[in-house]
Amino acid sequence: MAVNRVPVLKRCRSLGLDPVYLGVDKKSKRKLVRSGRKVSEYGLQLREKQKAKFIYGVLEKPFRNYYTKADKMKGMTGENLMIMLESRLDNVIFRLGFARTRREARQIVDHKQVLVNGKCVNIPSYLVKAGDTIEIKEKCKSSVRYKAILEVTGGRLVPDWLEVDQENLKGVVKELPRREDIDVPVNEMLIVELYSK
Repeated sequence: MAVNRVPVLKRCRSLGLDPVYLGVDKKSKRKLVRSGRKVSEYGLQLREKQKAKFIYGVLEKPFRNYYTKADKMKGMTGENLMIMLESRLDNVIFRLGFARTRREARQIVDHKQVLVNGKCVNIPSYLVKAGDTIEIKEKCKSSVRYKAILEVTGGRLVPDWLEVDQENLKGVVKELPRREDIDVPVNEMLIVELYSK
């Protein structure tokens, strides 16, 4: 499996991104210095795509596949793309507060600790649907790991499209998110322009 091993803060700095969106509460004291060059239109589009890929932890080929699927769906391609990325299982685990970062959420899913509608799912890119029930396996609920995670994520806001029961580590997808519900600082129109060339 391909893994992005670039240090998180370094990548955030180069993309001009706040680490909070990744669930990382560290801040970098260094400033990014660009030698007064103007960024081209292509450069801006590429940066938006890299931001989206980095935030959701998706590599180039799967990201292009998401774009192709979003293009075939009804409605605006950019909005469809963001909704698909937001409804990935690893992202939903992060949004419910069962993981500190999206990377940790991905690991939790990989380690077969998540049940979707009572069935074990270990595919981070699994797309959840409205009405799905997501919970952590019974034998994992009492582990020290989840107590520590809930201490950190307890005060985090859960989006309106999700319902969470933190005591029992259980959540329900009330509906699929709309674009207004997604608070990620990505301009998806630039991604659409980049891919439609």
